[in-house]
Amino acid sequence: MESTGERRFWIGAGATALALLAGFCLLAFGMLLTSGAQSSWPPFSYLLRIFVFTVEQAVLSTAISVALALPVALAMARRPAFPGRPLVVALMILPLGLPVLPAVFGLLEIWGRTGWINAIGADLGFSRRLSIYGLQGIVLAHVFFNLPLAARLLLKALERVPRDEWRLAAGLGLPRVSLFRIVEWPAMARVLPGVAGLVFMLCVTS
Repeated sequence: MESTGERRFWIGAGATALALLAGFCLLAFGMLLTSGAQSSWPPFSYLLRIFVFTVEQAVLSTAISVALALPVALAMARRPAFPGRPLVVALMILPLGLPVLPAVFGLLEIWGRTGWINAIGADLGFSRRLSIYGLQGIVLAHVFFNLPLAARLLLKALERVPRDEWRLAAGLGLPRVSLFRIVEWPAMARVLPGVAGLVFMLCVTS
């Protein structure tokens, strides 16, 4: 287990990195504002709308990615010996290594106006087609890229739980709810802010 000093170090390092990132963003935004008088720059209201939209989609993408990653990590941790687990864990890193264009074309093939989902909906009699364009498309793409990463990091936190704790929980016959509350959730909660912060930064800068 991590000592209190190590935990404080990582919390401090994460807070410092977040502060530096926030300072850099504010500096860049301030430079845009001070240059707003130049005719070549867009008006302030336009820049503000872009900034607000970027933050909103990043918050929404982060919330969905992390919320879905929690049950995925729990399921993987509770089934350490199911067939194909090493392959699934390895594939969790694959989206980060994919070029953007093939991933986008793949999403369009499935969720686009002529994609599989709309084709199945048309066969079932639904006249309204799903649209991937706009906010929903951005969030879907971010979840596709970041959910596996978040799940992998949370799974790593669960794998660092000492075996003695698992054996003790099994010996006591703890039910699933108590096991989650006493062992699993504290392990994930320690890394959850860092995971959410990493996903948020990836969503903001993408």
